[in-house]
Amino acid sequence: MNEQSVKLDRMRYTKNTTSSRLALVAIVFNVFYFVSIYKTNVDFYYNLLMGASILYNLVFMLATFLSSEGVKNYKSGYSYVLCALGIIQIARIFILPMKAHATTVTVSGAEMLAMSNGQFVRVVIYLVISAICLFAAAAVNLQKSRALQAHVAGLE
Repeated sequence: MNEQSVKLDRMRYTKNTTSSRLALVAIVFNVFYFVSIYKTNVDFYYNLLMGASILYNLVFMLATFLSSEGVKNYKSGYSYVLCALGIIQIARIFILPMKAHATTVTVSGAEMLAMSNGQFVRVVIYLVISAICLFAAAAVNLQKSRALQAHVAGLE
């Protein structure tokens, strides 16, 4: 047996921790995102959009955690879930952060942006890093799961 064959055979007995950890890192950056947004005490944020954002964050974290457990076992279907979640993370940049960054509010008689430039850049970076981690987790899992499937098929 050559070294590559041994690596593939070993995958049958080990977990795909790389993809799983990348998905968990995506959750961490999503937490950074929503803590940054939710700690802001401006009237702009008290609306239905914020409620929907809170619900989505809960669903995102649950779906990503479930996917992180699924990719541990080289299940390729979870890669597509991770890709979809990554696309949604990118799309979220254009919903709440863009809207808040483009809106001015009056605080103590002074006009200011609902989301400052610094906060806007920070939350966009958090969402982009989260999406990159999700895409990377999906790609690694697809590659490993296909290699493992081909190896197992070759054993039969």
